[in-house]
Amino acid sequence: MAETIALVGSETLLGRELRDVLGQSSLGFDVRLVAAPDEEAGKITEAGGEPAVLVKLDRDAFAGAGAVLLACSQAVAREVGAMNLRAPVVDLTYGLEAATNARLRAPMIEPYDFRVPPDATQIVAHPAAIALAMVLGRIHPVFPIARAIVHVFEPASERGLAGIEEMQQQTVNLLSFKPLPKQVFDAQVSYNMLARFGEEAPVPLEQVEARIERHLTSLLANSGGAPVPSLRLIQSPVFHGYSFSLWIEFETNPGVTALEHVLNEPPIDLREAGTEPPNNVGVAGQDGVAVGAVTPDRNNSRAMWLWMVSDNLRLAAENALAVVKEVL
Repeated sequence: MAETIALVGSETLLGRELRDVLGQSSLGFDVRLVAAPDEEAGKITEAGGEPAVLVKLDRDAFAGAGAVLLACSQAVAREVGAMNLRAPVVDLTYGLEAATNARLRAPMIEPYDFRVPPDATQIVAHPAAIALAMVLGRIHPVFPIARAIVHVFEPASERGLAGIEEMQQQTVNLLSFKPLPKQVFDAQVSYNMLARFGEEAPVPLEQVEARIERHLTSLLANSGGAPVPSLRLIQSPVFHGYSFSLWIEFETNPGVTALEHVLNEPPIDLREAGTEPPNNVGVAGQDGVAVGAVTPDRNNSRAMWLWMVSDNLRLAAENALAVVKEVL
């Protein structure tokens, strides 16, 4: 009999990605879709290619579940956390990050003997932190890093469907000379780059930047011990996929060929010199991280530039699936 996974927030962008990943799993999970308060209980949808009904959010919704996945709002995640469920909780919203039993997880880059207490609330790390830790953790044990700097370009999809719709509507309104909707970003994000959101934005960009840095610090401590890079988060006018401009200064520069050799192994997809660098559109639906444009710094003989991209939703969902496999 297949294990039952209860998924809260199945209609969000991240929830839909989780449904796809769970449906493609060879383990054949039975996915129970639990309606968040802003979703319609009783609505017929699909999971794993089969019809499914959104069930009401209460304790009965989690009866018999082997694990609970949270892809809803942080407020709903905290409501579920307060139920003290017997099933392990895997949180992708960061709403339960402050819980005393919370443990940060990124199985794609954790050591093989990494363990957490069985009663822990498991927080899937921020996808940008996972992507950076994956690359830096691969490089540092072979070619020690002295220091690094990274610019992280965030897509609108990190603000959910509301972020995508607002950027889309801003684009339409700009071209027709109409006022811009600003409920999510409180600023013009269409055709624009933002180092900070407007004062009325529900989630400040600097709050997200601090979370990425905090998660990256923890992940690097457990995966190779690379120094934490200086990090700047920038909101970019793209719908989907993270992009990273990474500068690394080595104790001894390995050169392009040797560095590419170290990176050329899954879950890193290396685009070698002479090939087209990866881009955020091309990695949609792709696991792991794509790296390319590995280039020496012309002004520093010990430094190299790397260009990285990853599908933010897929990276988070794949790591959540790995956690679910562990707890079951």
